[in-house]
Amino acid sequence: MPTLDRQDNVFVLDLGDGENRFHPDWIASAHAALNEVEKAEGPRALVTAATGKFYSNGLDLEWLSAHADQHDDYIVSVHSLFARLLSLPMITVAALQGHTFAAGAMLSLAHDFRVMRSDRGFWCLPEADINIPFTPGMSALIQSRLAPQTAHEAMVTARRYGGSDAATAGIVDQAVAEDVVRSTAVEIAQAQLSKAGDTLGTIKARMYGSALASLRDTAGPRG
Repeated sequence: MPTLDRQDNVFVLDLGDGENRFHPDWIASAHAALNEVEKAEGPRALVTAATGKFYSNGLDLEWLSAHADQHDDYIVSVHSLFARLLSLPMITVAALQGHTFAAGAMLSLAHDFRVMRSDRGFWCLPEADINIPFTPGMSALIQSRLAPQTAHEAMVTARRYGGSDAATAGIVDQAVAEDVVRSTAVEIAQAQLSKAGDTLGTIKARMYGSALASLRDTAGPRG
């Protein structure tokens, strides 16, 4: 389960030490942590990180196959987490120390900045290979955060990007050694503490208005 720590004015949300798939309980725990972050006052920023081989491996397909009658509600909850991070009124940084796949990769895109391990691990949108189409909300999120050619390649070819390739493609902002991934993310966050507040929230809401509207559409989340 995700756990929340605080380093001065930087909140660090550790997603876990397993595959960190989006089980409903995991999503609820992440929202609870974000509630605490949002209730804090003054300068602040958020870093999300993980421990182990994965940052996140995406949707909990095993849970979903056992609860097919809850498919739409589940997708709504996933979209809600994306939308919340995308519009959070503070600077957010994802520290990608391991594999970042599918919905996990989308979660990383909902952050303002991304730092990735340079020597091992992949960032990938594998949906074209596993025959699961992107929802309208997912497509809107990806296309709002990546350059058109990069979004096209990532979504259509399911390419696996290593850290250096991801930095070259503009998917991540920096590719660094494993032992400084989290500390680099915290440094980026610390440099932007003063941005937290309503003005930044409004800027994000207007910048990503179309993507947020799609992510918050509960009538037909799968299209």
